[in-house]
This record gives sequence, structure tokens and C-alpha cells, in this order.
Amino acid sequence: MASILDGCTPWPEEFVDRYWAAGHWQGNTLDNLLRGWALQYGPRTALVHGGTRTTYAGLNRRVERMAAGFRLRGLRPRQRVVVQLPNVPEFVITVFALMRLGAVPVLCPVSHRDSQVTHLVRVTQAVGYVGPATSQGFDHTAMAADIAARWPFLRRVFSYEAPGTSSPYGGLMSDSSGCHYFPLGSVDAPPGPAAAQSADQVAFLLLPDGPDEAPNLIPRTHNDYAYQARAAAELVNLTENDVYLAALPAGSDLVFGAPGVVGTLSVGGTVVLVEGAGAVECLQAFAQERVTITSVVPAVAQLWLDALPTAQADLSSLRLTQIGGRLNRATAERMGTHLGCRLQQVFGTGEGPLILTRPADPDETVLTTQGRPLSPDDEVRIVDITGEDVPDGQPGELLARGPYTLRGYYRAPRRNALSFTPDGYLRTGRLARRTPDGNLVVTGRFTTGSTAPPEPT
Repeated sequence: MASILDGCTPWPEEFVDRYWAAGHWQGNTLDNLLRGWALQYGPRTALVHGGTRTTYAGLNRRVERMAAGFRLRGLRPRQRVVVQLPNVPEFVITVFALMRLGAVPVLCPVSHRDSQVTHLVRVTQAVGYVGPATSQGFDHTAMAADIAARWPFLRRVFSYEAPGTSSPYGGLMSDSSGCHYFPLGSVDAPPGPAAAQSADQVAFLLLPDGPDEAPNLIPRTHNDYAYQARAAAELVNLTENDVYLAALPAGSDLVFGAPGVVGTLSVGGTVVLVEGAGAVECLQAFAQERVTITSVVPAVAQLWLDALPTAQADLSSLRLTQIGGRLNRATAERMGTHLGCRLQQVFGTGEGPLILTRPADPDETVLTTQGRPLSPDDEVRIVDITGEDVPDGQPGELLARGPYTLRGYYRAPRRNALSFTPDGYLRTGRLARRTPDGNLVVTGRFTTGSTAPPEPT
């Protein structure tokens, strides 16, 4: 049985053996993979943000020193830390530093506010919070202080301040509740001994898609996520010459590892981080950094298309655009024409599986389907309301299990009883059908009228 974080469900032993034998799981933690990438690609540019460029060697060095700094400030392996940062280098550095320490990042969109962040802190019993001091006029550190006053296990708040800015939280301090506050830039110390870790441990916790104020969390292990990012990178022929634009939130599954940030770093490519998917900044980045691949949702794609006639952007380097979400055919055809690149339709959630079209697929397949599962060991069923498989062409609920699809939400036994079949298939809650040539079309939400009762606090 795989070793696990308390509150998570492991894969059954027979599936563990299968995924190891197939070479999907390779026993390396994500932070240790970064060590190897730094050795292999040291002087190459790993991250770009505005005028700041970070090499692979520099990225690994900063991760090493931040991990030691977190340890010095009292963080320990297996503890949970909410990470709510925008698309800045510190997001990547912080997540990898916490994993190197053996702590578990809880990835939270920067747009979330008190009720949503409080839920994450409470459910995970997070001992730390990392977020911007302020962002777009909102005081994140004050929010964290208020949450810490209500939940006494939150005792360390680390505030990120953009270069050239200042805030009231620029120095070390503590409050009457015993919570300590640190500038994120001060979290730095000489590296110490490496933490003993296993790749079957949980690497981080993800939020599912959707507007739920109190979502169940998705545990991702080092083994399963390294496989997902690597397989997705291979599928789109990613190489060290590729430049990936992270325009959507970097903490989303699509942008972090489908192949996204992790997949791009795994091959020695460059990740360009922009804080927001606005057309002006993103289209400028295409030209300045010679972006070759990016990921968008339909609403962002529409913004970019509308801006193109006046932007006069140079998109000649772009070879592939991933579309996450339901895209109508007219917009897809327009994108192919105006962006001058191949499109890849992607259906996926943080739970798994990933369904993708292939770069070599016929145009009709790309325009009308979401493609096929990423892994040869992804098992997919489409069933009716009784749980019986439906014929090809008929709609039903998409069920899935595989080497990167979770077997249970974090600390959510009631939800798990409803969300998984007895033989381990995830009920995705999505309505889909299979075409005669084996591609999947995801058309909406599958509802049965039943919902999980709230988990006990």
C-alpha cells in the first residue's frame, strides 16, 4: 500500500504494481526532478516575468534556500500551507520549496476571498499562508490575520511584495494571537540536509473547477503528477526550444501540469509568467519571448481574437494553443485562422483524467471533439443513470480511473462514497458521448439530483 497523507485514499496494490510496471510512475519527487533539470539545463532560462529572467540553476538555488528558510521559521514535513500567489516567479519557487521541505502546498487562486480561504485553512489545518501583501486593492495579509485569529493552528503568514512596492507588512512581526508575519523575500537560509521523502506521498492539494464555496480538495502525489506532466509534454512534442506562456492562473491543473509549467521545465523549455490574461500584455509577450505554446479558456481566446485587428502582434512563433473548456466550432475555426497555429482541445479537471486531441488529428476531430485520454492506462466508461454502459454515440456520465486520477478526495468520506464506484472509477459529473472513431465529446454536466451531505468539521 502506498504511503499517504492523512485523509487521502491510496491506489489499490494491484494498480500500484501495474503503473510501476508500465513505467508511468518512476519514484522521483517533483522537487528532486527540479534538481536534475537544474543540472541538465543549468544556464538556460527557466522563468521569465517582465524584465526578470531566472535560469534553471538559479531557480533550483532559490528553491533550496527558501526551503531552508521555511524550515528555520518552523515549518515541518507533512504540514499544509495555503499558497495564494499570482503568476510570478515566487509562485513556482514557493511551491517547489515547500515540496522540497516535505510540506504540502494547498494551491489557491489569488481571486479567492475570506470564506473560501478560511475553508481551505480549516479543512487542511494549514499552519502557514503565503500570499501577496495586497493585490488589486485587496489586503490579503489582513485577511490571513483575521483567519489566524479564528483558527489557532494558522501561525505563520508570509507576504509577497512585488519588486519596487512596499506595504505595512514589510518587516518581521507577530500579533496578539501568536501568529507570526514574515516578508516572503526574507525566507532565505543556507541549505541543510535534504528531507527524506517518497514519491507516493502527496505533493500538493488542488482545488476542483467550479464556483463551490466549500470544495473538496484533490490530493496529487509526486508519482502521478510527474507522469501526467511528462506524458502531456510528450504528446505535444515539447522540447527545450519551446516557450510556454502561462496566462491563466498557474495554480490550475491545465497551466501547472498539462503540460504547463512542470512539463515545460521537464524538457528544459522556458515558462513566461504573466499576471492576467489580458490581450495587450499577452500578445506583447508572444512577440517579445517568441512564445510557441499556450493555454486558454474560450472567454480568453475571444478577448485575444477581438484584439488582434488593432494589436498588430507577431504570432509567427506560436505553434500550438490549448483550449480548456467547451469551445464552439465558429470560434475554434477563427482561432486556427487568426492565430496561425494548431489547436488542441483539452478536457480535464484536477481530479483527472485528461482528454486531449492530438497535434496530428484531422481538423474535424479537433473542431468537434475533446479527443482521447492521455494515458494508455486511462480507463473510461460512459454510463447511464443506473450505471450501465451506453452504446457509442449515446450520452451518459463519464467515469474514469487511471495512473493520475485520484481515488478519493481529501478528508471527504461522504463525498467519496458518492463520487467513486465500488471498483474505483471517478464519477466525473460530466455528460459525454463517444464517437465511432473513439474520440470523446464532453457536452455539459451530468446531474442525478443527489448531492453529498456536508463533511463534518
